[in-house]
Amino acid sequence: MKIKFYALLLTGVTIILISCKSASKLYEKGRYDEAVDLAAKKLQKDPSDPKLRSVLLNAYRFAVEDHEANIRNHTASSNELKWESVYGEYAGLQRMYESIRKSPDAFKAISPTDYSSQLLTYREKAGEVRYERGLSLMNNNDKLSYRKAYQEFQTAQSYLPGDMGVREKMEEAYNNAVVNVIIMPVEERGSYQYSSYTNRYRGFDDNILRYLQQHNGNQFVKYYPAHEARSRNIRPDQLIDVRFSSINVGRNNDENNTRTVSQDVVIKETVYKPDSVVKQYAKVYATITTTKRTMRSEGMIQVAVRDQNNRNVWTDNYSGQHNWVTEIASYTGDIRALSESDKQLINRTRENPPREEDIIRCIMDEIQSKLECGIKDYYNRMQ
Repeated sequence: MKIKFYALLLTGVTIILISCKSASKLYEKGRYDEAVDLAAKKLQKDPSDPKLRSVLLNAYRFAVEDHEANIRNHTASSNELKWESVYGEYAGLQRMYESIRKSPDAFKAISPTDYSSQLLTYREKAGEVRYERGLSLMNNNDKLSYRKAYQEFQTAQSYLPGDMGVREKMEEAYNNAVVNVIIMPVEERGSYQYSSYTNRYRGFDDNILRYLQQHNGNQFVKYYPAHEARSRNIRPDQLIDVRFSSINVGRNNDENNTRTVSQDVVIKETVYKPDSVVKQYAKVYATITTTKRTMRSEGMIQVAVRDQNNRNVWTDNYSGQHNWVTEIASYTGDIRALSESDKQLINRTRENPPREEDIIRCIMDEIQSKLECGIKDYYNRMQ
């Protein structure tokens, strides 16, 4: 029992020494705010520790001096956002006050200053400056200025939480800053031979819309289908016009290649003794005809982004391909001349080309993926 008691005592003493040393190290490095916070916390557990008390007193004195010097410098500055810096300094002072207040003995010994009134004053000043900056930007009456104004109001709201005037202006700035993008129904140009294509592209714009809404990386862009924009009387800022310009399902293209192969084979064996056999060899030949059958299909889509004045602001083209390849072979001559790989090629089952609708689906899936990423990247880059 005594051993356990001394072990616990030693552990407690060690923790106290380390705590004091850590706070002292912070103080020696000039990190006064952190030293105050740590020393105050440790004094809650051991209020009678004289070293911690000394560190706390000195660290607090120097921290206050540093903050007050910074406040004087910021106040004298011509920086429009100086009140935010002043607010930050008072916030640091108030954090130290709250840390010390949690230790009654430390609080009594230091009598720290409560800066809550200064904190409120300069928080309001900082918020008012941001609010006025937002109002000034809104007078420019353009999208970029409204976006900057929205950000100013957001910052103002962080200083003035619950202020309905700031909230209303922030919503107004956002509504004017946002770009309403209308996804028009996909159109086709010309006539197409394949009816499955016509069926496939229906709903193509819905897929694009769904993807863009789910992967929207720009808070100032909103996507709508044309019918919803009309029914809700949404102001169209830009229209996305997508058109299939071509889609061609290819035809089989055969490329024939003929080659001659040979092997040395045993044509006669003469047995003189059980352990003496003489083999006679001869070369045999075969002619292999290989047919490589290919079918290349492709499609092309055009996308144009138009503004409210019907002017193109961005255009691009996206293509999709489908390539099918198979190879078959036949031979004439002596089968013994064939290698194992030749035999496997000759015995390969003849493959039929994919169905037309499967080819079109692959092409359109590739085009859709490229198109969606292209439009997304364009609007995510928008300033």
